[in-house]
Amino acid sequence: MKSLLKICFITSFLGLSAISCKEDDDYETIESVEKVKIDSVKIVNDTMAVFSVQSIRTYSTYPSKCQGFYGYDYIHSGETERDITAYQYFTNGTCPQVKYSAANQINFRPQKKGVYTFKFWTGDNTWITKNIVVN
Repeated sequence: MKSLLKICFITSFLGLSAISCKEDDDYETIESVEKVKIDSVKIVNDTMAVFSVQSIRTYSTYPSKCQGFYGYDYIHSGETERDITAYQYFTNGTCPQVKYSAANQINFRPQKKGVYTFKFWTGDNTWITKNIVVN
């Protein structure tokens, strides 16, 4: 019985070792990053208090599963003006050409009162403009 347990243990261990030693199983390399159009923006409250936090959601469409959200370029273009551009990554994987939409967010925490204007890049030279009043 002891030898049977040893064989089962050794077989199980070797089987797990073989599975865990696969190289690049689900690993894909990011090949490049470029701008992605922001299709829409959702701001829950257009009025908020100083030092409070509000999530601003953006939605973008990607043509395949080899692309996805990489990050934002969040530029202070004025004292209360912000220009926001989203970026997507491209991987070297084998992916189905399936369009999908994804939501991402920016957490906005104003430090002073005023009317903040956000411009979200939608392609070429066009922008979605949203205002938030901070009291």
